[in-house]
Amino acid sequence: MDTIKTLQQLGFTEYEARAYAALVSEGALNGYELAKKTGIPRANIYAVAEKLVERGAILRAEHDGSQRYTPTPPRQLLRSLEFEHKRALVAAGRALAHQTRKHEPAVVFNLRGNELLAKAQQIIDTCHSTLFIALQASEAAALAAALRMAVERGIHITTLCLQACEHECGGCQGSIHRHAIAPDTSCHWLVLVADDGTALVGQAGDDTTGGMTTNQQLLVELASAFIRQNLTLATLSEALGNHISELLPAPVLSELNDLYPDGGFPAYLQGLSAKAA
Repeated sequence: MDTIKTLQQLGFTEYEARAYAALVSEGALNGYELAKKTGIPRANIYAVAEKLVERGAILRAEHDGSQRYTPTPPRQLLRSLEFEHKRALVAAGRALAHQTRKHEPAVVFNLRGNELLAKAQQIIDTCHSTLFIALQASEAAALAAALRMAVERGIHITTLCLQACEHECGGCQGSIHRHAIAPDTSCHWLVLVADDGTALVGQAGDDTTGGMTTNQQLLVELASAFIRQNLTLATLSEALGNHISELLPAPVLSELNDLYPDGGFPAYLQGLSAKAA
């Protein structure tokens, strides 16, 4: 990523970013030299430099009757910005906690187009402890960086690869289980549950991409159950194979067959086993 754009994301104005980057590259410069190197108008350069001095990004020194500016080492500056942002986040959290409405009902939010993966990444980025996710290869690739960072933060991830990829794509993370549960179409499924409190469900395809996200507990439970129960059934299928009919009492098997009228419960389990990679 371009250095100037990166610094702007950290709160620098364009002129401040250009000035700091130039000082890091060139070393100590006076105002005239800094204006020449950056293309910042001389009428603005000293105000820009003073702003950088105030935020601790550069240091000012007198040299041969003129002022020269030296950059704070990038690692030191970034560390300082990190603590500054953390303090601001803590303060904002405390302030907003007093503004939060009590007993506000959970809302279901609609997601369209690019909003689906953008919201999925945001949920992954803000996850605290556990993440259940079911997805296919293209969505795994799009979310790979966020998922890797979540693993590095110590998030416990359980991944259901709905495509049952024969070869590792590099996108799926954590405890990976491959079972081709989603239909073999151009429309891909995406389901995730973060910290047992936030759910996202959607589909991505050539013509239609969208879904929803919510903290509504019933919908969170349903999304979680989709992943957990499919993994449970697929695991049972692999472990028990064709012996399920022999192991279950007749009344139990009859009840399960009623739930899976298209061939019965043993056939459904065998189908999962046949699809598993």
